Amino acid sequence: MSQERPVRTLNPEVARKIAAGEVIDRPNAIIRELMDNSIDAGATCITVEISGGGIDKIRIIDDGTGMTKEDLDNCARPHATSKIESEVDLMNLSTLGFRGEALASIAAVSRLSIQSGGYKMRASITEDHIIEAAAPLKGTIVQAEGLFENFPARRQFLKRPATEGIMCRNTFIEKALARPDLAFRFIADGETKLDLPAGQSQKDRFVMANSYSEGPDLFFEFGNSSGGENPEWSFNVVIGEPAVSRTNKKEIFIYANGRRIQEYSLVQAVEYGAQGFFPNGTYPVAAVFAQVRPDLIDFNIHPAKREARFSDISALHHGLSSTIRTFFHQYTYSNFTEDKPADEERAQDFDFTFPSESSANNSTSIPASVQRGTAAPSDSFYEKHISYKASETKSENLSDFRSKYLGIKSGNGLSSNTTWTPKASGTQSLAEAALAAASSQNTEVTAPAQTKIRYIGPCLGTFLLVEKNNCLYIIDQHAAHERILFDKLMASQGDSARQPLLIPYKIKTESKSQDNQLEKLKAELTRIGFETEHTSDGLWEIKTIPERWTGTEYDLRTLLFVKQVEPKEIIRSIAAMTACKAAVKDGYILDDITAARLAEEAFTLEDPHCPHGRPIYTVISREKLFELVKRT
Repeated sequence: MSQERPVRTLNPEVARKIAAGEVIDRPNAIIRELMDNSIDAGATCITVEISGGGIDKIRIIDDGTGMTKEDLDNCARPHATSKIESEVDLMNLSTLGFRGEALASIAAVSRLSIQSGGYKMRASITEDHIIEAAAPLKGTIVQAEGLFENFPARRQFLKRPATEGIMCRNTFIEKALARPDLAFRFIADGETKLDLPAGQSQKDRFVMANSYSEGPDLFFEFGNSSGGENPEWSFNVVIGEPAVSRTNKKEIFIYANGRRIQEYSLVQAVEYGAQGFFPNGTYPVAAVFAQVRPDLIDFNIHPAKREARFSDISALHHGLSSTIRTFFHQYTYSNFTEDKPADEERAQDFDFTFPSESSANNSTSIPASVQRGTAAPSDSFYEKHISYKASETKSENLSDFRSKYLGIKSGNGLSSNTTWTPKASGTQSLAEAALAAASSQNTEVTAPAQTKIRYIGPCLGTFLLVEKNNCLYIIDQHAAHERILFDKLMASQGDSARQPLLIPYKIKTESKSQDNQLEKLKAELTRIGFETEHTSDGLWEIKTIPERWTGTEYDLRTLLFVKQVEPKEIIRSIAAMTACKAAVKDGYILDDITAARLAEEAFTLEDPHCPHGRPIYTVISREKLFELVKRT
């Protein structure tokens, strides 16, 4: 060791400041620790007061069990706690506070005073537990003043008081969310900012505490448990409907045993559960309140208890994502069924298909392989069955076209040598051309089937306008077709084709839990096309893959072990991608017959959203239109 820098023991004052910096880094950390203590003390009403963003003063008042004179004499000493006695207790924690560092750390960086049980104690870096008589009161009042006034190097890194005040408020909300049975009040610079009554539902507390503009009626509360007399975990979820969405994941809150933690896996579970119900690029507003058996979770890995280590989080991850997915599926279906336009005469077995040219009725159809979801339409399919564009110079005998595409028999007065050529500018559908030609020859073109909707026409190259039940429906043609193909793919996934791998994937697991996870998933992976075998050398071999799988061995491993995606979600992802690529694109002009059929099929879908969560259509009622144009 260099003689210039010998090893020394730090003096107690410096050591306390360093230790305090791990727990108390800014005013909101004091609020976090003191609110934990108040909740642990059995308080039913907790008031938090701050001045100057908490830098000048923080005061916490509660009506809990209070402290004795002996408690006050010991409470602010390093590692003094009433929550645990031995290291065994660390594996079975039932309280929010337990380390015995909070009060000592607060005293090291501010002027701390605690009043309880007829006594008042003062402690700071210059005062050591000075106790004096005070007026008796129920509960405890804890006050911290002049944060970091004796530690200028740390004080200079604090934000402006307004910013620190916002962080204090957020920490207050974080603590209040987990306990809707308790009353909380937040006062900043003498003004009451939040007053949360006791006995609220979890949903009402969540919406009120966060001051969301969306009301409680747009949020839902539900839960699940692993079952049994002594379940390992359970959870409650508060989540907004798809109309309540955000562009980031910041408003997905994860709680474990009353503490908010940073747990990527459970945020991901919420995201996966809501996938397909929220529009692309948006995330739900949600809070998960999980209760995990204390010996299966360790909070003693972060000084501020922001993180936790789970013994095995996979079952909770699966339960959370599947419960959210099931809820939204049922909610979407029931909500859509209630709002579905009444049409008792509509044929429920209507099939949006385009029969082949050799079909007996000569009607238009998507090839059988496409409607079953086993193949994607080719470019020639779009050219033949969906539209002709202005850049093309194709022409077609009109009588053949009418017979082939519209089901109109010959002999109705149209000349057999009449042809149609696309216009030089813009686009025109085949049906429009046929109708125009028929009109010019005073010939009536009959629709192939009577529908219960009135198709008005295309709009902006993307939408189909439909009138039904005194409402105007604006249908996204791509989203509607995408959902139709996706549903067909998902319905046939159990029989999906698979292809053998010349060189099998070889996955080496890193733990026994990963082996157990693959063992549980083996049957489901095989069903969707990943034939899996555990070899004698400890590796897992994947011998076949689904026909449409485009990923790699690394991708599959990431999905299973990092993202913890369930097998059915893997196949759902594949189906969504396939349907999206195969569906009619924006800019394609559908002929009137095909467009009407697509619109009719859109009304038969159980879920009126594309696989990525976008709504298939929007509805404007006659009354709303009258209101928009100021018509009475």
